[in-house]
This record gives sequence, C-alpha cells and structure tokens, in this order.
Amino acid sequence: MNATGFLRVLAVDDEPPALDELAYHLRADPRVARLHTAGDATEALRVLRDGDVDVVFLDIRMPGLDGMELARVLRRFARPPAIVFVTAYDDGAVDAFDLGATDYVRKPVRAERLAESLRRVIGSRVVPSHPAALARAEEDPTIPIELAGTTRMLPRSAVRWVEAQGDYARLHTADGSHLVRVSLATLAERWADAGFVRIHRSYLVQLRLIAELRLVNSGYVVVIDSAELPVSRRHTRELKDKLVRAAKQDWNR
Repeated sequence: MNATGFLRVLAVDDEPPALDELAYHLRADPRVARLHTAGDATEALRVLRDGDVDVVFLDIRMPGLDGMELARVLRRFARPPAIVFVTAYDDGAVDAFDLGATDYVRKPVRAERLAESLRRVIGSRVVPSHPAALARAEEDPTIPIELAGTTRMLPRSAVRWVEAQGDYARLHTADGSHLVRVSLATLAERWADAGFVRIHRSYLVQLRLIAELRLVNSGYVVVIDSAELPVSRRHTRELKDKLVRAAKQDWNR
C-alpha cells in the first residue's frame, strides 16, 4: 500500500462480463490507485511477477489453476497480497477463510459490498504485518456468516459449541447462533487443535467451556452456558480422559 493509503488492486475472473463489472466498480472507488485485470491464474501470476499489489479480488471456479489453488500460491509470497474471493457460490467460504482470505463476496457484485471489502483490506493492512499478529490471526481465524444479505466475519473463539443440521452446521455463540454451509465432520477435523471435541454425532464443543459432565437417566450430558448437550456412549470415555488431562494441565501451571 502506498503512503496515501490508496490500493494497488488485481482483479481475476475468467468470465469477461464478470471481470468487466468487477473492474468497473473497483475503478470507481477513490481508494483504488491502480487496477490490473487478469482472465486466469497464469495471467495473474504474470502481473504479480511484474509488480506488487495490495489485494487480489479473485474468482474461485476458473479453468486450469482455480482461485483456491492460486490463493495457496500467493500465501507463499514474501509479501502476500490480501485475498478477497468473489464468487457465485457459497460452498467455498470455509476453505477461503482457512486460507486467510480478508473477505468473501457473492456475485452479482454490488458497489457498496466491494466498498466494504476495500475497507476491510485497508483495516487489515495499514499496520505492517508482524509475526506475532500473524500468529494470532492464524490461531483465531474468522468464519463467514450471512446476516441479512451481508457477509460478516465471526471469530472462531466466539463459538461455544456446534450443532449438525444436515449438510450445514449451526455455530452457537454467547449471543445467538449462525448457520454455515459446512459439515460437522469437517469442522471437527479442522478445529481439533483449537480445543473442539466431538461429543456426539450431532455436537462439537469447546472443551474448556464445559462446566459439567453429568449423568442423567439416558446417559451423560455436558453443560455449556446452561445448555445440556448429549454425549454419546462411544464418545464418553474419550471425553472423560480429555477433561481429566485438561484439569491436570491447569493444576500444574
């Protein structure tokens, strides 16, 4: 980013009408100092080879190297640009934010939605990247959630427990819940290192937030925020072991 705070932007989309519309809105924003466009990942890499950009607005479904694969390449740059995915689909949102995307915009794009993305990019990049800050971002990634047609970023640390609902998962926080298109099995695998444990085929919980493990007539339940969640028989022993280990670690600190 240059000293005035204006942005050097690259827009990538294999569909010319979509790329033209995206470029039109970006050029109209006064925070954009320079705009490059590319019709595929190969052309995008040529642009990036010739000069730095601050943010890449990137389609996901493209022939050859797709948007997700290109984003993985960009993460390995010495000075990686911010990534904003622009797509007609919502099934890549979780993968996108696992890659550290700054935003996820649904097509058809709107000028005010792109303006919000640019605001987020500026907010995330005004302060130079510091290893400690990057580590904190990786430790607490954000999850995109839809609220009244707007995508908001929910920190993973705000999630208390997760409930399976078909192909979706409902993320429960202290002040509400949010439905996202990702399976509970996928979250269980990705969030295991963050302290989330499977207690039932339909529930994933943050271990440190369990207030009680209680035996009731039908079996065990855990209590989180006054909610009682069932523990299946197959997960009971493992859960008890994890609770004991966690208690010992806390005691020995």
